[in-house]
Amino acid sequence: MNKTLIIGAGGVGRVVAHKCAMNADIFGAITLASRTKSKCDQIASEIKSVKIDTRSVDADSIEELIALIRDVQADIVINVALPYQDLTIMDACIATGVDYLDTANYEHPDEAKFEYKEQWARDEAFREAGIMGLLGSGFDPGVTNVFCAYAQKHYFDEIHTIDILDCNAGDHGYPFATNFNPEINLREVSANGRYWEDGKWIETEPMEIKMVWDYPEVGPKDSYLLYHEEMESLVKHIKGLKRIRFFMTFGESYLTHMKCLENVGMLGIEPVEHQGQKIVPMEFLKTLLPDPASLGPRTKGKTNIGIVAEGIKDGQKKKIYIYQVSDHEKCYEEVKSQAVSYTTGVPAMIGAKLMLEKVWYKEGVHNMEEFDPDPFMEELNKQGLPWKIQELE
Repeated sequence: MNKTLIIGAGGVGRVVAHKCAMNADIFGAITLASRTKSKCDQIASEIKSVKIDTRSVDADSIEELIALIRDVQADIVINVALPYQDLTIMDACIATGVDYLDTANYEHPDEAKFEYKEQWARDEAFREAGIMGLLGSGFDPGVTNVFCAYAQKHYFDEIHTIDILDCNAGDHGYPFATNFNPEINLREVSANGRYWEDGKWIETEPMEIKMVWDYPEVGPKDSYLLYHEEMESLVKHIKGLKRIRFFMTFGESYLTHMKCLENVGMLGIEPVEHQGQKIVPMEFLKTLLPDPASLGPRTKGKTNIGIVAEGIKDGQKKKIYIYQVSDHEKCYEEVKSQAVSYTTGVPAMIGAKLMLEKVWYKEGVHNMEEFDPDPFMEELNKQGLPWKIQELE
């Protein structure tokens, strides 16, 4: 029987635990660990079909992680903790010879920057340990990478341009809140935009480039160009690519709140002096904002995330749109989380499932688009994330 260790008990951790339990024939004995064990206990109490073991662990401590992995005799570690902790968890997996999966690439705690460089640098160590690391098995990154690989395999001889389109049309009723970790979310959104074209990265001011896209089942929404990590790996693996961009929707209220917070320094990540103590403004803001895990029962509406790919097939121009629509209320009904957590947690479970089944398995550190997309696409339909394809003019 397999033994599965999930690290992280936020909104995504809740979804992963629920979905692994629904596929217990593959995941076997499931352990859920977090710095705060009470969060794990709460999630475990929601799952009636199988017993979930719960543990406390400091994911910043390699020693604690190694001890936990050995104690539960894990076959795979599913990392849905903070992106700052990717490297310590990867190093613990190397030390214990256990396969690794995450949903977001490493972020530097002391600067608003995220990249695959330091995770890719562990490829040789993973190979020497005889284990596999699967990076970015969420939705974006994750499913969007697989959509690109699926388009490349079945619809194109060459893909020339890709636009990744992420729309969350959910309404949680708060004047301002973030749908995942506020610190990660606000750092990502307030950073300079970046896209890749003709072999080089082009940087833009935050929210400088906007377009309106008509999202199926949602409608037209303002969509802003951001930098997003899946582009960094896709430019390496999609043949013939000339341009790739990432767009995300934001309402006026969100942007106004964010700009005000930025103007008064609340998005800062450097410590400031306050009444004789050092505080980080962004961390203080995080304590004031609603916990994203609490948004589930309040959120109504839909998400729509997909890719538009344009290129050549049999000498003719071709353009397709692959997308997935999720309903916040239906997601909460199934796993007690809103759709942003659901669309990240389900692909994490699917990636781990394919690894345990050895359907996707190759020693070293890999990104999603390096594997045959068909098994993953089939699992999306089975596991609650059905997708659609449109051919565009």
